[in-house]
Amino acid sequence: MTLSRRDFLHTSAAAIAAGASSTTLAGEPVVRSHGPKFKFSLAAYSYRDLLSGKDASLKLSDFVDDCAKFGLEGTELTAYYFPSTITTEYLIGLKAQCFRLGLDVSGTAVGNDFGVADPEKLKKQLESMRAWIDRANILGAPTIRVFAGTVPQGEDPAAAHKRMVAALEESAEYAGKAGIYLGLENHGGPTATPDGLLALVRDVKSPWLGVNLDSGNFHGEDVYAELEQVAKYAVNVQIKVVVNPKGKGRQPSDYKRLAKMLRDSGYRGYIVLEFEEKGDPRTECPKYLTEIKEAFAG
Repeated sequence: MTLSRRDFLHTSAAAIAAGASSTTLAGEPVVRSHGPKFKFSLAAYSYRDLLSGKDASLKLSDFVDDCAKFGLEGTELTAYYFPSTITTEYLIGLKAQCFRLGLDVSGTAVGNDFGVADPEKLKKQLESMRAWIDRANILGAPTIRVFAGTVPQGEDPAAAHKRMVAALEESAEYAGKAGIYLGLENHGGPTATPDGLLALVRDVKSPWLGVNLDSGNFHGEDVYAELEQVAKYAVNVQIKVVVNPKGKGRQPSDYKRLAKMLRDSGYRGYIVLEFEEKGDPRTECPKYLTEIKEAFAG
């Protein structure tokens, strides 16, 4: 029997979805086996001042080249730094560059807001998300960092929660057809606490939504205990140089403690440095990447 291209893609998508459902249930921790495994990447957001704004001096291709120079396995291509007009040819060229340099596109990251109440604005947010899922598929990125969004001033948080869940569910269903996981970041607002983050993850009925675990974005009295609550849901991990626990001020991140937490959770995947401190990221990032790799080595 000969399958048409359309039938082949439909059958493949169904098989991918069935495979995901058989290993990870919607709203449940990611099921992994064979013990922890860590690979390392760098977020393009680390180069934000070099890639955008009045002082921009680099292109995304320059950032990719630096990731190879730093001895990384991957590169995280944040959506903010792509050209204003993104063609298929551009994406293929970027993917080819990564391949030639021996790099995975470990993921991409988008800036969405699924809390907007205006139906037309929400529709545009969903359209943009689908466009980035298509781009991630061309690039070969297995994950996309996403946000829940903000609760509009004066609105019942429960109504905003329902809207966010519906938008995340729709987006995850679309992403799953390409075998791409959406990673919901702990990024303030409804996701500022483990309970708030997991309330969204558990209510989204899709195995293609997990957590983008950002080590610097919880601010309770014990940020490591908060991170531990959601570690088993992680589909991607971003490491910050500092943490900022409540009442204690900014402190250097304890990479060894983070490594133990992720090792104990059985995490297998990328550890992505997201550098937000002062200094030239082209000289600072290699230093911190070395420290992180050493801490995660054992």
